[in-house]
Amino acid sequence: MARRGKLTTTEPLDSDAREPDDGDEPESGPLRRCAVTRERLPKEQMIRFVIGPDRKLVPDLAARLPGRGIWLSARGDVVETACTRGVFAKAARGPVSVPPDLRAGLQAALSRRFVDHLGLARRAGQAVAGFAKAREWLSSGRASLVVQAVDGSTEERQRFLGSWDGPVVAPLDGERLGAVFGRDRAVHVAVAAGGLAETLRHEAERLAGLAERTSGRPPVNGPTMAPDGARRRRTESPPGVAGRNGVQNAGG
Repeated sequence: MARRGKLTTTEPLDSDAREPDDGDEPESGPLRRCAVTRERLPKEQMIRFVIGPDRKLVPDLAARLPGRGIWLSARGDVVETACTRGVFAKAARGPVSVPPDLRAGLQAALSRRFVDHLGLARRAGQAVAGFAKAREWLSSGRASLVVQAVDGSTEERQRFLGSWDGPVVAPLDGERLGAVFGRDRAVHVAVAAGGLAETLRHEAERLAGLAERTSGRPPVNGPTMAPDGARRRRTESPPGVAGRNGVQNAGG
């Protein structure tokens, strides 16, 4: 049996090999323990659940609801394991009604949260859309995060990024991204440094993690992330952009 706190994400998600649940562990400090993998992670990389009075499982994406929380790593395989192996009932020490297709519901809810926070950033003057405006923020150093449409062309997305080496996320398609800015479509968005940029990055990472089909987690400040879980390292040259670092287009 692996020692507590030493389990890595590369180990199989075998609930029978896990230690007994320690659900009475206080919710304090920056780390939380995943009820499936038993590893401790920053709470920004996890999803909290609470049990309602009717014994229904309630996702608490903002981690603010009252009650003892059940924490899971924001990974698709972890959520599926929790659903199929009765992890929620074990942690709650009683029957729990789990929503059908919990993973898809979480992805939809996180997408809405991303849209809401991006809208807040726009209204606060902390986000701009469009090639020229967003590129100006990159050039001036004002941008700390780039959001791109997952269905934007690879060549256009790379041409926009140029030598930018900051975080890039792609959780939405162009139509939905554009709607936030009152446009029919948007491919490039720049977000200024601040709390909203950090929140947007964390939400995009959680979305990408839920879409992953393997046990790997999207790294912080790492490859571009998209809803299909594909990771694109910017050290690769995309088709048609010879000699330039870029991102692979997962949107087709």
